[in-house]
Amino acid sequence: MSASSAPQSSRPAAAPAAGAPRPVGLRALVVDDERPALSELAWLLDQDDRIAQVRTASSGAEALRRLDAAPADVVFCDIKMPGLDGMDLARVLSRFAERPQIVFVTAFEEHALDAFEVWATDYVVKPVRPARLAESVRKVVALTERHAPTVPSAESASDPDQDETIPVELGGVTSFVHRSQVRYVQAHGDYTRLHTRDGSHLVRLSLSHLEERWSEHGFVRIHRSTLVALAAITQVRLEEGRRIVVLDDIELQVSRRHSRELRDRLLRLPGRRPR
Repeated sequence: MSASSAPQSSRPAAAPAAGAPRPVGLRALVVDDERPALSELAWLLDQDDRIAQVRTASSGAEALRRLDAAPADVVFCDIKMPGLDGMDLARVLSRFAERPQIVFVTAFEEHALDAFEVWATDYVVKPVRPARLAESVRKVVALTERHAPTVPSAESASDPDQDETIPVELGGVTSFVHRSQVRYVQAHGDYTRLHTRDGSHLVRLSLSHLEERWSEHGFVRIHRSTLVALAAITQVRLEEGRRIVVLDDIELQVSRRHSRELRDRLLRLPGRRPR
């Protein structure tokens, strides 16, 4: 349901404080499995001049699909939802390369400490008062304008434990693959297939996009259609003039164009001496 189809409300619209400069509009995603609450919150946000776009999702899995299609600056999310609940969703989003801020909107006060642990920007208790919602938007805007992320992103973190999570869907079921599980990636048009030891997963991300995001995390292009995790390479050899990389039971060809870069990257790894 879009925000424009939500019922009209007699409550005053949330608005910026008088005299405050109008920032660039925020892209908001509202997530709630209860349609009346979803509709009302989306409508209230749509009245706020600081919000440029409001989209909705009725579940955590649908929210991930929405974010895969287009990013959001902030997610206003219920906590108690079937399947992927609000806390689980927040933990997944914390691994995103570009993490949206999280504002929990819930009828339960007892999860406030959990919200702090997943770096939520705010915690709003239902029923939502317009003035309280306006304060949440103010907090989101303040963080956005300072360019201060509420948690280190997987892209910028030097901590190796910061491991990006990629949502994948199969047969209507959403599961999650960690970047560290991916051994190699192959291009499939506008999609890519992530190969792990347990199988493969098709995701709507281009190979060039993943190369840019993952290069600093040990991935290297070996072919126009293949990206490989350096840590997964067990052998590099020449075979009839062609360079081959071996990933245990997998052999992948290296193009001449990418051979030098592969060699240079491997030489910089401790203990690696490729042929």
